Amino acid sequence: MLALATSLATGTAARAHEHGQHVSYSAGEPGDPSQPFRTIEIAMSEMDYEPSRIEVKRGEQIRFVLRNVGTEDHEFLLATTKENLKHAAVMKKHPHMEHDEPNGVRVAPKKTAEVLWKFTKPGTFEFSCLIPNHREYGMTGHVTVK
Repeated sequence: MLALATSLATGTAARAHEHGQHVSYSAGEPGDPSQPFRTIEIAMSEMDYEPSRIEVKRGEQIRFVLRNVGTEDHEFLLATTKENLKHAAVMKKHPHMEHDEPNGVRVAPKKTAEVLWKFTKPGTFEFSCLIPNHREYGMTGHVTVK
């Protein structure tokens, strides 16, 4: 799965570079698997993340291991609350949309995925499930970067 997260990050960055664009994310940048990282496991179930609050240090690289222990598909999308709300509106129109970004992944029931992320900016960021109605029923969490 780490290879998947890495290939997604590389593919997104490569496509943006080909088109002369700079990829920028509010919560930091895709991680580098050749650098040290800390692993944080998150269990996703119906309308819940466990843990839902995480603290990291600025510059720290985190490998999120996302285990869907529920019975429905769930997502993990790391951004600002404003960005997630905007994206959630798009998801209501296209509920089966899959993410091709290094800061997000959809996970089927009883499956596991990974996101490798480097937190380069201080602040509080949100991870949420943008499948219609999941976020509205409380499927959000926060990462505080100090």
